[in-house]
Amino acid sequence: MTQFLFITDLDHTLVGDDQAMEGLNRKLELYRQQHNTKIVYSTGRSLYLYQQLEQQQNQKQTALLQPNILICAVGTEIYSYNHQDQLIINNQWSENLSEDWDRELVVKVAANFTQLKPQPESEQRPFKVSYFLQEKTALQIVSDLEKALLQQTLDIQVIYSDNKDLDILPRKANKGMAMTFVREYLEIEPAKTVACGDSGNDIALFANRKEKGIIVANAKQELLDWHNENPNENRYLAKAEFAAGIEEGLRHFGFLGE
Repeated sequence: MTQFLFITDLDHTLVGDDQAMEGLNRKLELYRQQHNTKIVYSTGRSLYLYQQLEQQQNQKQTALLQPNILICAVGTEIYSYNHQDQLIINNQWSENLSEDWDRELVVKVAANFTQLKPQPESEQRPFKVSYFLQEKTALQIVSDLEKALLQQTLDIQVIYSDNKDLDILPRKANKGMAMTFVREYLEIEPAKTVACGDSGNDIALFANRKEKGIIVANAKQELLDWHNENPNENRYLAKAEFAAGIEEGLRHFGFLGE
């Protein structure tokens, strides 16, 4: 077995079944020690909410493994640990995203859409503007919002997931592009990279990708529909949920031995 790069979403993917996560964590940590496997978390959460999740898991005595790299805020922020175990943001990635991005203008345009309810201040990030949006009106509003933003010559993308979360990001920023940046930074080839997810903001991890992909059985309908409409032999839909589904997928692709 050789080194591989393991990238996973957290909520409802790695996190959700503590017993299954504990078992998977033991195997991943062993592979990290033996083969220098790299562990990366890619979450829609801000750094603040990620640290909150860390505390919650610690209190339950089912701790998350410390990742080698942390991707937060739907791919708009990348962190790694320094020698003092402090998280340091990757400035090169931030600089990449700053081109053709005007956060104030994005907020001004979005303010015209009264159905959008701003998410908490902790989730409003330099390269992410986030709202809550109810599902029944979502498709039309997302389309109209995207058109209005593009008319301002803003190079953006609108991502709607979990039937409630709407994120406006620079077009250069999503979980997939952040994965490519991290993979190239770590010098690991696509065939030795696997990404795991459960919702619409994870589609970027799987769309037209040479990297392997694992979708857990409890995935949201938005992701399952997309998966069925866009078949790819590099992607695996697990029969098991949460971390058990991840482990099933890792075995399917040969990343974990028996």
